[in-house]
Amino acid sequence: MIGALSLSACGSRGGKSSDGGNGGGSATTVTIGIDAPLTGDLSAIGIGIRNSVELAVKKANEANEVPGVKFQIKALDDTAKPGPGQQNATQLVADNSVLGVVGPLNSSVAQSMQQIFNDANLVEISPANTGVALSQGEKWVTGEKKRPFKTYFRTATTDAVQGPFAAQYLAKDAKKSKVFLIDDQKTYGAGLAATFKAEFTKQGGTIVGEEHVNPDDRDFSAIVTKVKSSGAEAVYYGGEYPAAGPLSLQLKEAGANIPLMGGDGMQSADFIKLNPKSAGDLATAVGGPVEQLPTAAKFIADYKAAGYKDPYETYGGYSYDSGWAIIEAVKSVVTANNGKLPSNARAAVVDAVQKISFDGVTGKVSFDEFGDTTNKQLTVYTVKDGKWAVDKTGTFSG
Repeated sequence: MIGALSLSACGSRGGKSSDGGNGGGSATTVTIGIDAPLTGDLSAIGIGIRNSVELAVKKANEANEVPGVKFQIKALDDTAKPGPGQQNATQLVADNSVLGVVGPLNSSVAQSMQQIFNDANLVEISPANTGVALSQGEKWVTGEKKRPFKTYFRTATTDAVQGPFAAQYLAKDAKKSKVFLIDDQKTYGAGLAATFKAEFTKQGGTIVGEEHVNPDDRDFSAIVTKVKSSGAEAVYYGGEYPAAGPLSLQLKEAGANIPLMGGDGMQSADFIKLNPKSAGDLATAVGGPVEQLPTAAKFIADYKAAGYKDPYETYGGYSYDSGWAIIEAVKSVVTANNGKLPSNARAAVVDAVQKISFDGVTGKVSFDEFGDTTNKQLTVYTVKDGKWAVDKTGTFSG
């Protein structure tokens, strides 16, 4: 399909020619790896990630975006667990045609992969990770920010912004002064809860109780009793929808008719499926609502036209942009090397990603000195009439 310019794969660790490297007009194949939970509780989000990256690859190939290069995907299932994620990272590194990876969904999984990708100079762009330490180091909370891995990037903004944004919303917009705080002890959930707590108390609010749960828990009766007796006006949950749905439902069924608020890991259609009494619950998500962004209209139409039976979910637009960032980087590297992939293709792609800037599905796509997105916009959603409805879009003002 793409044969305008033949690229030699000789000496390149980054691609392979479909004719065995002998020229003849065949395209060089470049693989974009995908790591996401394709099975298990979080598979709805993971499948949306995979489909969106696949769509980006299809569009790049159709448009001959990089003459002489044909893109393909290699999607691996991490089941939302660090162990499989680490194994997937090793597998992707071993495939010389892989020049970039989109994923993972979970910050805890990313922690298990970063060193492997960094050692191999293989770029990783997450559409969903929000744990701050991934890009700014463990001491970021003290103001000492240091980027641990030059190969790690993300198109999602961080919990350093998302948690405080939620806190300001509950304190200022929803006028809640007493919140019960719960997290699932995972990297994402605990980090989100911590940044929420710091800003909520700064706003004059009171944390009337704190509890930790296991992400696999589904019986929250003991915590529901504590919430009811605490006088809480809202619950903030740091975690994801498989536990958040049952938690909210059990609160409502016990007569605690207060909103449960969480982050982007909760803002899934499956949260509502798990909780028929979710009306009024709240969640933040990174960026503006994709459906309302003029830049996203084509993505939405193309996704529908592609016939995917599963929705693109919360991170669809960010996944497409992550995949396209790799495509743009490969294009830059090939253009700078006289239409060929260089022998140090992976390292060159890392450098190119750091410098990219383009108008994507979610708005301007570019990265700061930590590899974090420069797009700091967030949205608060509320469950209304069985769907997530936009309540407020803005940026956190610290």
